[in-house]
Amino acid sequence: MADTILEVKHLKKYFKTGRGMLHAVDDINFTLERGKTLGLVGESGCGKSTTGRVILRLLEPTSGEIIFEGKDISRIKGSEMRHMRKDLQIIFQDPFSSLDPKKTVSQIIAEPIKENHILRGKHAIEERVLELMDTVGLAERYINTYPHELDGGRRQRIGIARALAMEPKLIICDEPVSALDVSIQAQILNLLRELQEKLGLTYIFITHDLSVVNHFSDDIAVMYLGQIVEKAPAEELFEHPIHPYTQALLSAIPIPELGHRRERVKLTGEITSPIEPPEECRFAARCPLCDDGICRKMVPELIEVRESHFVACPIKQKEMGF
Repeated sequence: MADTILEVKHLKKYFKTGRGMLHAVDDINFTLERGKTLGLVGESGCGKSTTGRVILRLLEPTSGEIIFEGKDISRIKGSEMRHMRKDLQIIFQDPFSSLDPKKTVSQIIAEPIKENHILRGKHAIEERVLELMDTVGLAERYINTYPHELDGGRRQRIGIARALAMEPKLIICDEPVSALDVSIQAQILNLLRELQEKLGLTYIFITHDLSVVNHFSDDIAVMYLGQIVEKAPAEELFEHPIHPYTQALLSAIPIPELGHRRERVKLTGEITSPIEPPEECRFAARCPLCDDGICRKMVPELIEVRESHFVACPIKQKEMGF
């Protein structure tokens, strides 16, 4: 039986605006097995980063359940939540803005150790900092260096070391390589994979780059305007994309072979406003398959149409006999 570390049920996050409630995350559901990676992909503004922050309780959920190791953490507070944060960490997109420019590498990595009383004594903390630096590939000579003196790849390694200092079980990787050069991206991705194998970590990997997530994730969930429209094992999703939005995203990935091109699926139409959206398919206005009599009459349900392959498209569901 699968060892489920995280289960998200009917999770919603709305923001109040002058024009109404903005539905940033709107009724999403998924489970994540221990030691696995879930890739969360979609265009900017689809709600994937908000989802990660709500799971970590950096943002309070509007409703829904976040069940971590069998316990609903969506409403816990105070010391109980502080203790839980040791198991839940995040690696941010921009390694420079997420690091305190006034602190050295040593001070940044040591901060969570001191704040959470993981170790006591200057010598023990210094040893742990050096151990973490070695784990993420940071040379000892950088221990008294400031973030602005380092390149993006080394800054991101500091961020990873800081997250590991808490000995977490689940790490949200919020576009951790998108701000880095391509050559550095591969190094950081390889490091994250090695750490996962070595430490048994579980990841939610948030990105807009499907070519990256394909080689890094066990399962992929595609988000559109706050909702998951397709979820499947990575290989299955790339070989058999079903939702029209997923097909359009995959068609935009270049093939690194001379003379080979994908047939591009171009989307037209206006993006539906996430503020008080109508009770219909959010993708209907841009979908080449849209049937107003079906797609604009209801919010599609995420249904398993193949083994472990879930799709929220009434047209495709009908074609497949659901």
